[in-house]
Amino acid sequence: MKPNLIQRARSGVKRNLWITIAPGVGRIGLAFFATSRFIKPALPDLITLSTGAAAGAYHGFAQRYAKVFEREGVTLVLNPSKGSVDNLARLKDDAAGIDSGFVQGGLGLLSLNPKLPPPDETTMYSLATLFHEPVWVFYRIAKTFDGFGQLKGLRVAVGAPGSGTRKVALELLTAAGVDASNTSISDHGGKVASELFDHGRLDAGFLIAAPNAPVVQELLTNRNLKLISLAQAEGYTRHFPSLTPVALAAGVADLKNNIPAQDVTLLANTANLVIWRDLHPALAYLLLEAAVKVYGTPELLHRPGEFPGAKAAGFPLAPEARRYFQTGRPFLQRYLPFWLANFIERMLVLLIPLVAVVCPVVKLLPEWFFWRVKNKIYKWYGELNFLGRDLGVIGRDAVARAKCLARLDEIEASASDLSGPLALSDRVYTLRGHIEYVRQRWSNAPPAA
Repeated sequence: MKPNLIQRARSGVKRNLWITIAPGVGRIGLAFFATSRFIKPALPDLITLSTGAAAGAYHGFAQRYAKVFEREGVTLVLNPSKGSVDNLARLKDDAAGIDSGFVQGGLGLLSLNPKLPPPDETTMYSLATLFHEPVWVFYRIAKTFDGFGQLKGLRVAVGAPGSGTRKVALELLTAAGVDASNTSISDHGGKVASELFDHGRLDAGFLIAAPNAPVVQELLTNRNLKLISLAQAEGYTRHFPSLTPVALAAGVADLKNNIPAQDVTLLANTANLVIWRDLHPALAYLLLEAAVKVYGTPELLHRPGEFPGAKAAGFPLAPEARRYFQTGRPFLQRYLPFWLANFIERMLVLLIPLVAVVCPVVKLLPEWFFWRVKNKIYKWYGELNFLGRDLGVIGRDAVARAKCLARLDEIEASASDLSGPLALSDRVYTLRGHIEYVRQRWSNAPPAA
């Protein structure tokens, strides 16, 4: 063998291997790329929540959420706001950078027109309904009120601009024939309204908040104030489907002092936890877990297990919420730390191309390589067959004879480069022997005249 044949043989093996492996590597890479399109990004270590007034119930609940997140190594950034309307505007605004927020029932577009798919369906989802938010209407007039129409002509606070209270209060008052043309409407709410009551500068005020909100407790225990028990509660719910009649039992706020002194019928919204559509699923589950810890205990207006609930009040229900309320937390999150469970879930998804593509490709690579070598052997045997037949046809033609010998040299060089698996070694050496046989035939042929 010529000195460079060993090097040529080695290079031939490398070339065959690369030609064989490259398609498999390409398929594996394509499979990983396709899989990566369906994998959520790595778990963020920070999430934003738009709450409400810093002194309000929403913000107080959010602070309890933050403690749950802190235990799992995730930072929950609380962003105080003017209220539900402001929270909703932030969620709609990409530039605001808000991932989640508390939104009062009735503000979602599904509540306004349940027959039409809302534009918000692709941007915001409801994770859960959290608790009842009664429409509290306190007043300081001596006589008893049982309807909103009786507030006509009085000084009425409807809540601050940007709050859900203001929106609902104005809608209810308008339905009862009360508006700015016949009543003094002021943009006050919460603690400010409570102070106006104390100074005699307010006759009535709307407030939408959880029963345990500090301002609600303060107003309930104010002996100078009464609470409207709505006689037309059922009728209002027909016109405002997002509202529900609820009963505040006598003494439920304070049994010792019998507050309220009699049963009170109220209208109530439900507070919703709304998320941006691209929120990481693991964080959505963590928000739900925090909601269970915060609202799972009974309150004045709901029984154990009633909240958080799976009702999509005004927004499409998030897929994570649907799965959570059907089967609970994801399996791994039940037994492993939050970060570790999320990491393993992502890695399991990455194993899909490994099992579905890599294993079959690795299994087929030797067969593909084996077939390529055999195919080349058969190809050169075909060439030798033609050259053997040409010997009798060409005879003493010197030019044709030289061309055939040159072609035989090319076949020999290619056969020297041909290296394959051990199972085909006998065929490779047999091919080389046959090449030598054909060369001998040509060498022994009569020379040209």
